[in-house]
Amino acid sequence: MEHHPASAWLAGAVNAAGGQGPGVLRIVLIVMILGCALTAWFLLRGYRRKDD
Repeated sequence: MEHHPASAWLAGAVNAAGGQGPGVLRIVLIVMILGCALTAWFLLRGYRRKDD
């Protein structure tokens, strides 16, 4: 298996998404943002103090 640098993989993904139209890239960005927000919520939720 050949090693492909991340930049080449990303460039290939952008070229492939470019043929599909702007909708695919928009969906990918929305999913990434929602995933980051959910991950942050999940991680920060554990740092909440319990004053019971």
